[in-house]
Amino acid sequence: MPDIWWKADPHDLHRLVDRVSSVYVERSHLDRDENAVVIINKQQTVRVPAAMVAVMLLGPGTRATHGAIRLLADSGTTVCWVGEQGVRMYAAGLGPSRGAGLLHRQAWLVTRPKERLAVARAMYSMRFPGEDVSTLTMQQLRGREGTRIRKYYRAQADRTGVPWNGRLYKAGDAFAAGDDLNRLLSAANAALYGICHAVIIGLGASPGLGFVHTGKATSFVLDIADLYKAEYTIPLAFDLAAQGLTDERDARLGLRDLIARDKLLNRIVTDVKNLLTPEGTDFDDPEANLLWDEHLGTVPGGTNYSTNADLSAHGMPDHHIAVVGPEIDDTTSAQ
Repeated sequence: MPDIWWKADPHDLHRLVDRVSSVYVERSHLDRDENAVVIINKQQTVRVPAAMVAVMLLGPGTRATHGAIRLLADSGTTVCWVGEQGVRMYAAGLGPSRGAGLLHRQAWLVTRPKERLAVARAMYSMRFPGEDVSTLTMQQLRGREGTRIRKYYRAQADRTGVPWNGRLYKAGDAFAAGDDLNRLLSAANAALYGICHAVIIGLGASPGLGFVHTGKATSFVLDIADLYKAEYTIPLAFDLAAQGLTDERDARLGLRDLIARDKLLNRIVTDVKNLLTPEGTDFDDPEANLLWDEHLGTVPGGTNYSTNADLSAHGMPDHHIAVVGPEIDDTTSAQ
């Protein structure tokens, strides 16, 4: 089985782009030592400078102190609670020290038809290596993709000897419809969505602003996951079906091992950033506290622009409710 997390000295952690690195932690304890997150398990202890990490993925069996989470938040590091090797996305927290440049860039691209089509073509070109798709419309791209996927399903059926009768899927209940092979496909795809979702959140992009898909809170997740299905989830489902392994857990664990073997998370990070900020793009992602202005563009935040700062007139009286536990007194014995 692959290592449960990327073991490395902090100087050897994989640098993805700029300050971006990713760390997956499983069956370990996270604590803080000055400006470093200390990851401890029975085998080793690793100190990771928080400022060099863009996303910390916390897998099963992980415990984290408040100090460690606070340091990661102050460093602008996204913390995602995920399943094994990131194949499920449960929750995420983002610290305040993070620019919104990538999110603004994504929103700018997705709201302009010409730029949106260019990104969609780039996505399809990743699925059709060696083919020129620079002049194809979305209708032509969808048609070509449909043909490619049908041929791929038939090729996998011939390779494994598993009968293929078409993709069956029931919205809202991915595992209710279809045969064992279809259920394996749904389970593997769900796991793939989890790791793509974690990466997108970790980079500070929006999972809902898709270029090919639209209308769902995870449209961009579906866009990115589609780049890897033919390479990972489809052949995996056919292989499992050929071996008689038909449980959802078989697909999830199988994909987990492939993700760890190929370090797929690193590849997804690179692909997302290349799609949104291709080489040659003038892009900066500084942290800034600004307010939008229709005439000036932006003005500094953190400034009171009113001559009367009485918030009660706006339904915001000067009071709040807080619940705080007692301080710990080490000199007092427990009762």
